[in-house]
Amino acid sequence: MGRSMRIILATAVIIIGAMDAMAIEEAIYNVVKRDGIFEVRDYAPHILAETVVEGDFEQAGSKAFRRLFRYISGDNLSLDKVAMTAPVSQEAKGEKIEMTAPVGQQRVEDRWVVSFMMPASYTLETLPKPQDPQITLRQVPSRRMAAVRYSGFWSEKNYFRCRVKLESWIHESGLTIVGDPIWARYNSPFSLWFLRRNEILIPVN
Repeated sequence: MGRSMRIILATAVIIIGAMDAMAIEEAIYNVVKRDGIFEVRDYAPHILAETVVEGDFEQAGSKAFRRLFRYISGDNLSLDKVAMTAPVSQEAKGEKIEMTAPVGQQRVEDRWVVSFMMPASYTLETLPKPQDPQITLRQVPSRRMAAVRYSGFWSEKNYFRCRVKLESWIHESGLTIVGDPIWARYNSPFSLWFLRRNEILIPVN
């Protein structure tokens, strides 16, 4: 492969990765403190579609992602009211929901809760109901989170390495942990590992 072709391919990869990260709606937050790679953020209220799965760290994320992706791709019940005509009809229709970021993963006992944030344009009343009974919709109130950002593979090793760093920083900063850590992923499973944006989020006082 010639040098020009390698440059073209490398440029294409960077562009695709940037589009992957920029094309979807993200959780809304304000940064209240920044210290190098660490931040303290105030998150606005939002709605999660979430599911509980069993398995190890990486298998659980993949299994749940497929289930949740089916929901936002149309595996849901959305009743469309049809204007008065002859005849009057009403039908169930699968509604596609835009992808958002991040995808969250959180350990609960020996299982994992994996979630998709829903677009801000929806409320609990207007979101289509999941057909899969293993998916639930939940309103999350505003909350303060400590965060650390990193790139790389979606591995348990990377997760724990960055989680330990963040927990140490939280204690050194005089903050108190008030909830369980969340692993946040901002890119699709098809994005290249070195372009991925990953974060650990921990609720603090």
